[in-house]
Amino acid sequence: MTGRLDRDAGRVSLFLVIAMIGVLAIIALAYDGAGQLRTMQRADNLAAEAARAGGQAVDLQQLLEDGSTVLEEDAARAAVDSYLRGVDDVTEWDVQIETVDGVPRLTVELAITYDRAFLDLFSFADTVSVPGTATATLLTTSNR
Repeated sequence: MTGRLDRDAGRVSLFLVIAMIGVLAIIALAYDGAGQLRTMQRADNLAAEAARAGGQAVDLQQLLEDGSTVLEEDAARAAVDSYLRGVDDVTEWDVQIETVDGVPRLTVELAITYDRAFLDLFSFADTVSVPGTATATLLTTSNR
C-alpha cells in the first residue's frame, strides 16, 4: 500500500466530460423544445386573432337586406394584413377564403421565427420557422 494515491488528483476524467456534454445536450433540448412549443402556441393565437380581425369584414348592407352573411374578401385580407404587419416575429402569412355549405370561412396560416438559444451550440440550425393556423367561421343569428 505504498503506491501513489494521487495519480488523477486535479484531473477531470473522460467519463465526466462525456457525461456533462450529454447532460448539457438534454438541458438544451428541454429549454429550446419548450421555447419552440411556446412559439407554436403564440403562432396559433396570432393566427386566430388575425382570422377574427378578417372575419369582421362582413358586408353589412347585404346582412341588413336579407340576413345573409357575405364576407368582403378584399377588406378581410386587408384586415389580416394590417393586423399581422404590426407583429414583429411573423415572417409570412397566407389568407384563404372559402364558402362551405353556404357559410364563409377565413383561414389564416402564418409562420413565426424562433431563435434557438442552446441547440445551435450542438450544430442545429440557429432559427426554426414555427407554423400557426386558425379558421374563423362567420355565423349570424336572426334577431328579427
